[in-house]
Amino acid sequence: MEASKIRPVGTDTRLRHGRVSLALSFFVQGVVFALVVTRIPAIQDRYGISDALLPAFLAAVPILAGAGSVLTGKIVARVRPSLVPRWAQPLLLFALLGVGVGDQLWQLALALCAFGLSGGALDASMNMLGVRLQRAYGRSIMLGFHATFSLGGIAGASLAWAGAHWDLSLLASYLPVVVVLLPAVLIASRWSTDADTDADSEKPDPVRTGKTEGSSVTFKALLPLCLIMTFAYIGDSTVSNWSAKYLQDILGSSDELATLPYNAYMVTTLIGRAAGDFGVRRFGPVAVVRFGAVLAAAGFAVVAMAPGPWVGILGFAILGFGLCVVVPQCFAAAGRLFPNASDAAVARLNISNYVGFLVGSPLVGALGDAWSYRGAMLVPMLMILVTLVYARSFADGSARYGGVHDRSRAADVG
Repeated sequence: MEASKIRPVGTDTRLRHGRVSLALSFFVQGVVFALVVTRIPAIQDRYGISDALLPAFLAAVPILAGAGSVLTGKIVARVRPSLVPRWAQPLLLFALLGVGVGDQLWQLALALCAFGLSGGALDASMNMLGVRLQRAYGRSIMLGFHATFSLGGIAGASLAWAGAHWDLSLLASYLPVVVVLLPAVLIASRWSTDADTDADSEKPDPVRTGKTEGSSVTFKALLPLCLIMTFAYIGDSTVSNWSAKYLQDILGSSDELATLPYNAYMVTTLIGRAAGDFGVRRFGPVAVVRFGAVLAAAGFAVVAMAPGPWVGILGFAILGFGLCVVVPQCFAAAGRLFPNASDAAVARLNISNYVGFLVGSPLVGALGDAWSYRGAMLVPMLMILVTLVYARSFADGSARYGGVHDRSRAADVG
């Protein structure tokens, strides 16, 4: 057995702890995000926001999140990425609490500003750390992190439903969550690791931050992944914003039944991501992404042609199972494409998340009003199929892990 293939036990322990810490970060963000977006009607009522003003508030959050992602890209050029969640996670939780505490518009605006900036910083830094950990593990683990985000989203949506069902105030709904999660993230942040950097160094290796010659991130090379991620989030925002209305207005479901498509989508997203890493290890990222894109397009087609609500719910479930693999693999591919500048690549790629979120809902709404909502569902379907054209962007011959097979390890980290 070659000595170079044996890692010290302390290193393996550090990676395992870092993986648990990062998974908790993804889970917490999923909980917090769901608690906000599923209680938008209650937030609107509490602060007296008019229907005309509401879109401005909703659009401000992803715009600020994009700014937070860009800012994080600048910050990690000077400090380790693992330091970012240490302040961003508490700020996100305090922002959630601020939404529940205030009663004036300026207070909500301040809370949402903190929510957007910290959320964008977390998005970027968590995926940076995920890419680094995957590189250190030598096998696909990225989908597992995003699976914990989906699990957190389901937990947060369930808590939001309980709060609405029992007619709890926003503060009564949010305060227990913050009390439980804040100590958890503060403790877990001590386990956070940059995986491929010196744990005792406050500044990252310039080679790994893209500051060396020949390691800059080029927009032309990153563009295919940016397009794919934008289209994926257009599909995702279509489900989150229009699935209930589509089922009720187009397929004639009841109010209760109209709540099921998004739940079905979230459940299949969780299942697909939980199993996705095994698929990548067995078949490679290109095959998994192609399969996911075809399955997601099939889901949109089923939704568009559904004769009734239950077939529509099935279509949204199929869509979730296919679409769920695309975004995590975009981040993983960016890390492989720019191995010496993965942090910068992830920060820039992450902006496509918010572009898709901003474009998706208005696009489907405008097409639905001008044409038909059945026809509108075919537009994100065609966008998702563009992934097939650029599927080779998910492969990189210089990085064996996540390709045809994973890199072998004499001593693995679990």
